[in-house]
Amino acid sequence: MSGRDLEGWTIAFDLDGTLVDSAPDLIGTLNRMLAPRGYPAVPLSAARHLVGHGARALLRHGFAEAGAVWDEEAEPALFDRFIDDYVAHIADDSRPFEGVVETLDALAARGAVLCVATNKRTDLAEALIGALDLTRHFAVVAGPDRVSARKPDGAHVREAVQLAGGDPARAVMVGDATTDTGSARAAGVPCVVASFGYNDASLEELGGDVVIDRFAELIAAVETLRAAVRRDAEPAAI
Repeated sequence: MSGRDLEGWTIAFDLDGTLVDSAPDLIGTLNRMLAPRGYPAVPLSAARHLVGHGARALLRHGFAEAGAVWDEEAEPALFDRFIDDYVAHIADDSRPFEGVVETLDALAARGAVLCVATNKRTDLAEALIGALDLTRHFAVVAGPDRVSARKPDGAHVREAVQLAGGDPARAVMVGDATTDTGSARAAGVPCVVASFGYNDASLEELGGDVVIDRFAELIAAVETLRAAVRRDAEPAAI
């Protein structure tokens, strides 16, 4: 396929675990919060069930992973320290997954509008995207503070697409976790699952429409989903 055949389509992306392998810096910050309290470091392998639900959830569940408890009411300043530390180290080791830049360029060249729908706070998402020189690719970056509800609520994906000027009826969500597939399903948007991300359930349980094992496979997945939407929109034969 060539030309502007994806004109009018919007592709919404999760950020952590889909576009960017950000676990090293997120888990690194978590461990710097744990160390002064004498708790063991959380292994990077824990990222699959800790990352993707927002910073507060990461901090709360990360402490539990280490056998500790963060009492937010008793120690609210810990969250601010977590954010300050993370911002200072936001792209020390975080990198786009292989093939991301080339694939985003190819989708845009074919007319697709790209946006981000992430449970990461918008300012943090924009900071990470900017540090990795990815800003030019996205019409909108929508964290939960920029929409009316966070994933897995369908409003997150639907409103992110609309903020980018798109129509949810001609959109695809790309993610790696139950928050992504749940939000896409609730919004009536087909979902591509990245098996290389921080999957918090089996691929069968995630319930995406197409699974990709490499980011470069995304273009073919979008073509498949676009064709399916066109078939569904065709009038039934008499």
